[in-house]
Amino acid sequence: MATLFVVPIEPEGSITCTTPQEKVYLLTFVSRPDNRLRTGFCNALMLALNIIEHQHPRGVVVTTSGIQKFYSNGLDLEHAMTTPGYWGGTLYALWRRIITYPMPTVALVNGHAFAGGLMLAMFHDYRVQNPSKGFLCLNELEFGAPLKPPMASIFREKLCSPVTYRNMVIEAKRFTAQDALKEGIIDDLGGLDEVLRLINKRNLIAKGTSASYRILKEEMYRETIGYLDGHDDSEIRSATVVVKDCRRMEGERRALREWGPKL
Repeated sequence: MATLFVVPIEPEGSITCTTPQEKVYLLTFVSRPDNRLRTGFCNALMLALNIIEHQHPRGVVVTTSGIQKFYSNGLDLEHAMTTPGYWGGTLYALWRRIITYPMPTVALVNGHAFAGGLMLAMFHDYRVQNPSKGFLCLNELEFGAPLKPPMASIFREKLCSPVTYRNMVIEAKRFTAQDALKEGIIDDLGGLDEVLRLINKRNLIAKGTSASYRILKEEMYRETIGYLDGHDDSEIRSATVVVKDCRRMEGERRALREWGPKL
């Protein structure tokens, strides 16, 4: 495969763009140990997408990991909470870029995709998963983190089954590739050969040349895009919900204290 370019990931790592087939752009990212979605990673992936769109013919973009065990292990929560502008200016900007990209996008999930790593894959148009290695899992339940609005809505808009959505969110179910295919989370099992087969079978290279490709995706996923664009409003709304919830719980405790002596 010919190498088109390499984008460094700060402070250490890289994204390499190769062409396994004409007009198929394979972005292989390596940011050890597990491809966390830190600022350097997000900025590098954004730059790679920009280079392909503006300096190369239209085709199909495939992302995968050069780390065998992980596609991506998601966010670095400490980094996310302490880096100014991370949510709206970095992570959400990348997710918006992918979900509205003017060419077809395929996530080749070669290993584990947990939490934000699974979300990254879901923002692609198609997903192909290694059938023998790795789980898909939203494990926020296990480490006590909430799902922000666009994190939840991407699954509502892309999953057909509310049962799958429930099991994913409030049970933190780990999906094997076979389970994920059955539940409609992914489109096929396999590796790069199967990705190329999917691209050719669905004629994705030609479909991506349509002038309306990006516009159609904007309409398909307008709920999620609205949340990505309205990050500040969502944060205010979430803070209001927390305040109301605290007041509700205090009211319930007060009522219980008043009711207790009557037992």
